[in-house]
Amino acid sequence: MFGQLSAAFALGIAAIAPAQAQSTDFQAAFDRSFGTEQRTPQSFDAVYDSGFERRIAQIADGDEGRIGVAAVDLSTGQAISILGDQRFPMASTSKLAIAATFLEGVERGRWSLSSEFPLLVPVRSAKYSSLKAPVRKGNYLPASDLIEIMITRSSNSATDALLNVVGGPSAVNAWMRRNGMDEFQLTRDIATLVRDDGEFDPVAHIDERDSATPKVMVQFLTGLYQGRFLSASSRSVIIGAMERCRTGKRRIPALLPDSANVAHKTGSLNNTSSDIGTFITPDGRTIAVAIYVTGQGARLKREARIAQIAKALYDGYSDGSSRNWTNAEYRNGG
Repeated sequence: MFGQLSAAFALGIAAIAPAQAQSTDFQAAFDRSFGTEQRTPQSFDAVYDSGFERRIAQIADGDEGRIGVAAVDLSTGQAISILGDQRFPMASTSKLAIAATFLEGVERGRWSLSSEFPLLVPVRSAKYSSLKAPVRKGNYLPASDLIEIMITRSSNSATDALLNVVGGPSAVNAWMRRNGMDEFQLTRDIATLVRDDGEFDPVAHIDERDSATPKVMVQFLTGLYQGRFLSASSRSVIIGAMERCRTGKRRIPALLPDSANVAHKTGSLNNTSSDIGTFITPDGRTIAVAIYVTGQGARLKREARIAQIAKALYDGYSDGSSRNWTNAEYRNGG
């Protein structure tokens, strides 16, 4: 489906790579992973046509770690992308796709929101000691409650409960592929992902496992909000939970007014923090955004960078800065 937004994304800024790091060791590691061309210094004025684009690119500068950003105005298709085609660890942002896969099963009558399933609670085990981390069954909860806590509180045990029901990571990947989203790969359940976290540094290594591009996650949000997949009732379950999200108060919502009505889902793993969701501009337009930040020295700094990028996107889309781009017809398939 995101191919239908290709004309709009063509208006967005080209992906830029992290600026040259100060540490020789970091440079060597980065070059081994991405090549030297990925971080060749460029002039912001030469590359970006508008002040809005330059502002986002400057905030998302990756001199202390890779930062990926994608955003699109769902009314006009005006889009922006910084490393939007590069893979980043999804962490818990993948939980929205898991919920969507389960809700498709509800629509097909395989189970219902009142069906009860057990929480899958991790059992202590050594890192990398098995292909799949051991879990035990916990309390049984209705699927509606499992979805609520997996999104609002980012419950890993609830997530793995529903992931097990739908058939594991391969079923979620298949759902994404059927809906036109290829740059997404869920490989492990959450218990295994968390247990084995830290195998690679996402600043200098792209691990294809459990990763997605910022653009494909914005594509997911676009399809969710515009009704390209799932029924209105199923979409309201996910979006409602995103609106009630209790994690990530220092991320997308941090610097936005309450009137922005942020609906989002966070993700956190070793040396990486993320947040994806939507906000509303003062004139009522919905903006879908995905922000993935690695490095920056500490989690609080990563969260601050997410908040700054979200605020800059909000200001740019709200004050008309984004409308300086050459206009194009937005093709949304309906």
